[in-house]
Amino acid sequence: MPVGNFLQHKGNGIVQEWDGSDIPRTFLSPEPPQLIDLETWRGFTDEQKLAIVEKEADENGIERPTGYNVSFHYNPKVEGHHFGRSHPMKPWRLTLTKQLVLGYGLQYAMDTYVSRPASRQELEIFHGKSYLNFLSSITPENMEQMGDLGRFNFGDDCPVFDGMWDYCRLYAGASFDAAAKLISKQSDIAINWSGGLHHAKKNEASGFCYINDIVLAIQAMLTVESRVLYVDIDVHHGDGVEQAFWSTDRVMTLSYHKFGDFFPGTGAMDETGPESIENPGWKMALNVPLHDGIDDEQYRDLFSEITGAAIETFNPGAIVLQCGADSLGGDRLGKFNLNIRAHGYCIEFVKSKCHNRRLMLVGGGGYTPRNVARAWCHETSVCVGASLKNHIPGHVPYRQAFTGEENGDGLMYPDLANHPSKRHPNLHSKEYLQMMKQNIHTQLRFIQNTATIKMDRLPDNYLQLRAEVDKQFREEQEERERLEAERKQKEKNIGSKNELRGT
Repeated sequence: MPVGNFLQHKGNGIVQEWDGSDIPRTFLSPEPPQLIDLETWRGFTDEQKLAIVEKEADENGIERPTGYNVSFHYNPKVEGHHFGRSHPMKPWRLTLTKQLVLGYGLQYAMDTYVSRPASRQELEIFHGKSYLNFLSSITPENMEQMGDLGRFNFGDDCPVFDGMWDYCRLYAGASFDAAAKLISKQSDIAINWSGGLHHAKKNEASGFCYINDIVLAIQAMLTVESRVLYVDIDVHHGDGVEQAFWSTDRVMTLSYHKFGDFFPGTGAMDETGPESIENPGWKMALNVPLHDGIDDEQYRDLFSEITGAAIETFNPGAIVLQCGADSLGGDRLGKFNLNIRAHGYCIEFVKSKCHNRRLMLVGGGGYTPRNVARAWCHETSVCVGASLKNHIPGHVPYRQAFTGEENGDGLMYPDLANHPSKRHPNLHSKEYLQMMKQNIHTQLRFIQNTATIKMDRLPDNYLQLRAEVDKQFREEQEERERLEAERKQKEKNIGSKNELRGT
């Protein structure tokens, strides 16, 4: 039974496909692995290739987890699309991710599915018909005749490319498939690394995203769950998902992201939902705006306290976690100093809170492909409870993408945070991080009084209660802003004549 580019689950068996005709591959050996030439690899039988991967899985202790089921959803056709030579979005990162997952043998711990493309009817659950008409019709050949591209926000960030419609249907279809397995309780954790395109809006493309597969998946899960929590660790604000559920208290959105002069420019601390207290979405958007250079310890501490409080307060039946890998150190666009294990800690933490909850993981941003693949492979191992060897197996296709000092020396967990040429100055003070925690805790105090969360019926003084809580929230926010202004003034005055006299 050959080892291959992707695994298709059928009943209790696994059908595997292998394309080894034009890819230099290497052979499993003691760490560090020794590379061999392509002709040697081609000389192996399918059974020998399978034995190599099985041995790797055994050495990593990979087996199906006890008490829960993990599923992996993917269509390899998504890899064949290209945004353009200079565009930072490279679907090839999905090829690298897949080959690492298979190379370590993680497929033996999961149900693996080749997902079908989403249908036009399924996409219309969220997206407008006129937008889908445009998206499904435009090509590089006819784009000049199609009219104003700006109407739907096509341009440099969201170019028109060959096969664009098929690409959108493929990654959205994988998220639909993952949601379906969670809804049917065939899976407890479902993974779609090709998804997570969180910027797409109802009627326009945005930030490399054309179809918002996350919104579609959450809408599907709301057919069986009263509440869904969306958590986003992409370096960019999850604006498309937040906007889609802006006026509902059935979905809480929580986004950790760089804020300031950075795309999309939204996600400020005080962007908490609609202004009207009569709107159900009031205070249901949680935003954690960050500066450049946050490190592992700061991020883990911030994530565990805020996300833990959100889960406890909102009590969702399902959680969707967007795992954008552009928040890793050394990303082509990102500005953080996170290592792979710190990024993966977020998955570990959320998984620990999902004993009776459905969990869906999707991809997102990530523009240094080799590190995206490392992160998502590691996070797949977290889902199944496996530990991976630090040296990437010698038989992994495209292993040369991970070799060399600049590419991580063939390691699964290279230090991404301390490379002299790629490290960003850390602009976070303890006071700022504590202020953000306190802001979220204050906001969550309102959520505890939301009708669909803690109460079976509306109390008679419901609107008065919301007004009182909002007043308290504003007063505490003003006090925090006053204290922050005082702190900044003190910092500004350091070195003044008065202070110099006191030294």
